[in-house]
Amino acid sequence: MADHPQDRYTHGHHESVVQSHARRRAEVEAWFLLPRLEPGMALLDAGCGPGTVTAGLARAVSPGHVIGLDAAPEVLEHARLHASEEAVDNVDFVAGDVYALDFADAEFDVVYANQLLQHLADPIRALGELRRVLKPGGLLAVRDADYATMSPHPKFPQFPDWNRLYHEVAYRNRAEPDAGRTLPAWVRASGFPHIEIHPNVVAMDGEEARIWGRTWSQRILYSGIADQALEYGLADQSELQRISDGWATWAESPEPFFMFTQIAVLAPR
Repeated sequence: MADHPQDRYTHGHHESVVQSHARRRAEVEAWFLLPRLEPGMALLDAGCGPGTVTAGLARAVSPGHVIGLDAAPEVLEHARLHASEEAVDNVDFVAGDVYALDFADAEFDVVYANQLLQHLADPIRALGELRRVLKPGGLLAVRDADYATMSPHPKFPQFPDWNRLYHEVAYRNRAEPDAGRTLPAWVRASGFPHIEIHPNVVAMDGEEARIWGRTWSQRILYSGIADQALEYGLADQSELQRISDGWATWAESPEPFFMFTQIAVLAPR
């Protein structure tokens, strides 16, 4: 998430958020990109968070060099620890601003951003900066979720209220929670005329779905979205507790299942 006067990260960096993001891996989050990576490439992971995806990308391009960039220095400590534990030594993690990258023109073979653009007030401007640091012939790889497509089984009455509240908070932050469907247009508008669209449906079943539900039962009470919902007057504490209870109950249901759409775009410079 970039540090910019117009941007406010809807999720924040509460431990419940960081731990949820730390479950991500390149094999799942960058499946559309991995076949295009080659040893020796220079790669930038913009909005890298706790770095678990970054480490997988670094393994794929080794001995090439990878930089993981995030606006939050505290979350980069998680990233450095993970890379050390995984013995990944061809990656550096730096704090920075995606609107004003501290890199030379045409420095990277690949620029990757997963779940970043949905949180930015000016995603096209950010994409223009990512394009600047990409080599001619290099590859942009971006991916974002579409929150309007999220759907649980069994249905529970608090879920529509959660989804509505998430959208309201994000829009107050000038962000786009349904970024998946707008991603192709953003990429073209930033100077990439030729794109490939790679959609997939995330489907969680059993224990994976239970972990998702338990995580959201905490995030809706303690993370950035909770703080912002209260600040903006979009919910009170009792409403957040009611939604949290709904997530917690759903997580312990006999057959929890959750799905939503992700859209990825690959675009050569």
